[in-house]
Amino acid sequence: MQPKHPPSGDRLLTAPFVLCSAANLLQGLAFNLYLHLPGFLKQLGAGEAQIGFVFGLAAAAAIAVRPAIGRIMDMQGRRIVIWAGGLVHTAVCALYLYITTIGPNVYMIRAAHGLAEAALFGAFFTYAADLIPPSRRTEGIALFGVSGMLPISLGGLLGDAILVRADYAVLFRTSIVLAAGSFALSLLLRDRTLTVDELPNRGFFATLVQGDLLPVWFLGTIFTTALAAYFTFLKTYVMETGYGSVGSFFTAYAVAAIALRLLLSWLPERVGVKRVLFPALGLLALGILLLAAATVGSEVIAAGVLCGLGHGFIFPILSALVVTRARPAERGAALSIFTALSDAGVLIGGPVLGTVIHVAGYAAMFTTAAFLVVAGALVFAAWDSRH
Repeated sequence: MQPKHPPSGDRLLTAPFVLCSAANLLQGLAFNLYLHLPGFLKQLGAGEAQIGFVFGLAAAAAIAVRPAIGRIMDMQGRRIVIWAGGLVHTAVCALYLYITTIGPNVYMIRAAHGLAEAALFGAFFTYAADLIPPSRRTEGIALFGVSGMLPISLGGLLGDAILVRADYAVLFRTSIVLAAGSFALSLLLRDRTLTVDELPNRGFFATLVQGDLLPVWFLGTIFTTALAAYFTFLKTYVMETGYGSVGSFFTAYAVAAIALRLLLSWLPERVGVKRVLFPALGLLALGILLLAAATVGSEVIAAGVLCGLGHGFIFPILSALVVTRARPAERGAALSIFTALSDAGVLIGGPVLGTVIHVAGYAAMFTTAAFLVVAGALVFAAWDSRH
């Protein structure tokens, strides 16, 4: 089965789409260097539960600011949020250079980092969604998502390479350069003009409780809570067990997800999004279970492939459901809520899964995360069956 050739009016790779993707890639690379932050915090004496709390605080700050971000995007445009987020992101990356102990400054900096990432993640994503033709929505979101997936691999690898040769200060300085580069590119972006009939909206809360979006919010929260198992704790897992590396796992993860999106991004719209969504959730659960059972580095890499294949379809499918079901005038609010789910997952998964590690170890923690994925898929299947 091959994808049909799209009409000329349904082009995805326009100049604004590519520019937005490039700016998103650079800010994502700066942010994903902080996959190595747990190692820095551990050097300063933090335990897994405390690390989980530090990451959870950033997520809580991001969630708190999401209603305001959504409202500003819908009423004043996406660009102002991107610019403000880019400036804050660059400044926050510089502040990490001044952390020497686990104290109030760590929590304030992580909270500010959460605010910046909330603005950038939501606004870049919404800006790209505005550019994607409705007939190719899942495919377009999947392709834009490559600019978010690639930094996961490169952030892990670049961080590994820096820390072999230098210290965390060099890693933080590198993130400053990347964040500043993203901001410079974002200055070239131009907001689309809303038509008059798109301007009225019901507000953030109405979007939050919209009936056909509630199952998507639920599954998105389950998905991102499970992701916290390795996005938050893979660094300390590798340090504890000696199996694999952050760079090898996330390279396998990102390569698998990117290959899937480049080769098969058209599949959900051809065969049905749910026929692709549930097998993808199964692959994610299998990958996390493999981390629970891993005893050598190659098994960690294989787990990265399975998790990446699952993520490669789950995120764009859920994103496309949000864009399709939300009102056009409330797209900023809807995608702010959706991107906030990644923070909700860290807020829930960081402390909870960190506590599981403390009580029962890494294998029990990964098994718990895999169970959440399976249980969440079953609940979603029943809840969303009428849509």
